Formats: sequence, C-alpha cells, structure tokens
Amino acid sequence: MIKFKIIKKSKKSKARLGVLETQYGKVETPAFVPVATQAVVKTLDSEEVLETKTQILICNTIYLHFRPGEEIVKKAGGLHKFMNWPKPLMTDSGGFQVFSWGFGMEYQSGKFFTKDLKGEIRWGQQPKLLKIQEDGVIFTSPLDGSKIFFGPKESIRIQEKLGADIIFAFDECTPPNASYEYMKNSLVRIHKWEKESLESKKSKQALFGIVHGGRFKDLRIQSSKFIGSLPFDGFGIGGDLGKTKREMIQILRWSFTHLPENKPRHLLGIGYLEDIPRIIREGIDLFDCNAPTHYARRGIAFTSEGVIDLEKRKERKRLDKNCSCFVCQNYFRDYISHLLRAKEITGLKLLTFHNLYFFNTFVEKIREQIKKGKF
Repeated sequence: MIKFKIIKKSKKSKARLGVLETQYGKVETPAFVPVATQAVVKTLDSEEVLETKTQILICNTIYLHFRPGEEIVKKAGGLHKFMNWPKPLMTDSGGFQVFSWGFGMEYQSGKFFTKDLKGEIRWGQQPKLLKIQEDGVIFTSPLDGSKIFFGPKESIRIQEKLGADIIFAFDECTPPNASYEYMKNSLVRIHKWEKESLESKKSKQALFGIVHGGRFKDLRIQSSKFIGSLPFDGFGIGGDLGKTKREMIQILRWSFTHLPENKPRHLLGIGYLEDIPRIIREGIDLFDCNAPTHYARRGIAFTSEGVIDLEKRKERKRLDKNCSCFVCQNYFRDYISHLLRAKEITGLKLLTFHNLYFFNTFVEKIREQIKKGKF
C-alpha cells in the first residue's frame, strides 16, 4: 500500500506539494515519471537512471507479459529485483495499447485531436488489429502474431505478479476522434472493467482508477463521480485530451470534479516541458511521458537555450552551461554530434541521461517554487 500526504497547497494555483510513500521509498510530488517500457529506460542501466534524479518509473504490463513473461519476473522476486531498481515502480494496465495498437495505429493519431485526423469513430466500429469485447480485448502479439485475451482479471493478475508498488485498473484509452455515442457507450464498459479490476485485486499493491470521458464535459464529470466514489488508492486521468492545450486544462478540471483531494492524481502520457507547469498548476501530482528519452534517441537535447538538434549543432561548447549533470560537465556538443553521426549508441546514452536529468531538475525547481509560495 501507499501513503500520500499533501504538505502544502499553493495560494496562487491548485498546485500541491506532497509526499508519496511506498515500501520502496518516498516520492516528492509533483513528480515526473520516466517510462521504462520493458523494465528498462532505453540506453541506461538502473544505476544511471538513479543519477538522473528519477524517483519513480512506470513499466508496461502487456509488453512484459509478451516478453519475458510475468512468471519469470515473479521468480526473480518481482520487477524491483528483476531490473535492480531500488525505488518505487508503477505498471500500466495494458489499456493504452488498446488505443495505440488499435485506432491510434489505424488513424495515425496521438492523444490529442489534430486537424489532419480524418474520420469519426462510431460505436460498434472495431480496429483492424485487435478486437474490443464487453469482457476485454483480444490482442495480436507483436512477437509471433498469436492472439491473446486481456481483461480486467488478466491485467490485475499479471500486474500482481510483476509486483510494482502502484498498478492501474484495466481500461480503454479512447481515441480523440471518437464520437459522443462511442465515448458514452465505451465509458459504461470502462467503468465495468475498472470495478472488476478493483474486485479482482488480492495483493497489497496500490490500485489507481482512471477517469475517462474524452473531450465531453458531461461524460468526464460522470466518470469522475463514479471512479471517485470507489475505494481506489489514487487516480489516473486517461483517454484523449481535446484539441488544444487550453482544452486539456478544461478536461482536467472536469476530471477532478468528484475526486477526493487527499489521494494522488496521475496524468497518463502527458509531460512535454511546456505542459508541465500547466498541469501542475491544476493539481496533478504525477505524470509520465517518454518525451525526454524518445527525443534523445533522435538526437534531440532539451536545454536552457531550448531544444537542440545535435545532428546539426556541433560547436565546441558544453551541451548546457546551466546544467550540472555529468554529461554537461564532461562532454561537448561536437563530440556528441560525432557519436550520433557515427551511429554510436553512446551518443544516445549521453542525451538520454541529460534529458532525464533536465526534466527532473525542471520539476524539482517547480517543487521549490511551490514550497516558497511562488508557484
């Protein structure tokens, strides 16, 4: 189980300073949660991730189910021992893959509605590569093409064997181009799955419920009321988040309507630098995003000067003169650029380390501002 205590509430916004305590240590919130999909942050080992000021990681349930399998992880003593990670861990439920391997892949869309997103998804419509049923989802394995069924009971059983501190209820991350009819009917099914997830859990792990409803105000408020009334240990905000960042903030406010204030709130899959101050001001405590690691593997560094493409920038200067990470203290842009052009994996490793350190420091400074009453 977890303990969550709000230390201070901002007088300038809805931001909260808190401490989330698990058997594997404490997390100072608000906190950024890096993505360790297959029990690893790509290009870094666990000790290196610790040095980036990372407090907590999130792993992917369905990927770990496919490979290596939850039985192997359990035999190793659970994810913490399996990946040599001494701090808190989360696992998602597999619900995001219902979207990313389904309508997301089919329509080439993310969690936001964009102008080039053509076609409205209506109730009864099915993705081409998976089948959504009333009791769960039939996935196609990316490894061998076999069919695998995932429902609330299966998701919770697997997450219990993986052994993370915080697990999530099984859901459907709904697509941004879903019609109102689709979202309304899907919400009934999602609520059923989440309640079944709660009833299926036998472990002492903390279980977070997820608020859905897409971009529709009445459905978001309805979901907030239903999920907020159940004895979850915390709450995720999921699904699509509108057409603009301004609409995203409104959706967050609808989602919080009926959630207990004394429990942690996690925003799923959002955490670009420009988003972070906005979502923290609305009262988000935790948020995961693959931006720092994803962009690092494409040669992009986040710095105090802005975003830098190291494939193009090769000056003989520090990566970021205002950063105290070991990369910025010991390596220059021209060398990192050389590594990237030479296709050396060390270049990706250095950028991944720096980006994670930069993001964690960015959030650390916001915590300090909240503490001082300036945020």
